[in-house]
Amino acid sequence: MVAFHHAHVVGPNQCCSVVIQHIDAPISAVWSVVRRFDNPQGYKHFVKSCHVVTTDGDDGIRVGAIREVLVISGLPAESSRERLEILDDERHVISFSVVGGDHRLRNYRSLTTLHGDGDGGTIVIESYVVDVPHGNTKEETCVFVDTIVRCNLQSLARKSQVSKH
Repeated sequence: MVAFHHAHVVGPNQCCSVVIQHIDAPISAVWSVVRRFDNPQGYKHFVKSCHVVTTDGDDGIRVGAIREVLVISGLPAESSRERLEILDDERHVISFSVVGGDHRLRNYRSLTTLHGDGDGGTIVIESYVVDVPHGNTKEETCVFVDTIVRCNLQSLARKSQVSKH
């Protein structure tokens, strides 16, 4: 199941990577934070604010929803427009793709899955594929994105572990 979800088709000028984080909290606690497409700033410290754009008047968040994210200053980005691709509450899978915004990460697609560790904890696996920006190498791009993803997942671990107590 993990290999199925995290196998990405990677083009010639793209890179991909996988970041894994163990969290000492049950899947339900972690998933309650991760599944909030409308509140990425709940654990992603590089997000200043988020606004979900609804086109059909429905307040529910579902596949196809678009969010406008403002990024904190200091990063080489200002905003990101993102589309929810997968939200599977049963299998604990969420995926989004970047469809616009003011940043260097073009054609970014992220997929996150949660798995029980057999001991009451959760293993979070986040993978992505993204275009390599002009002037950067694949390695530089992966190091940059891996760092952001790792920071986000460490923040998720802190938030989830606190919320379980």
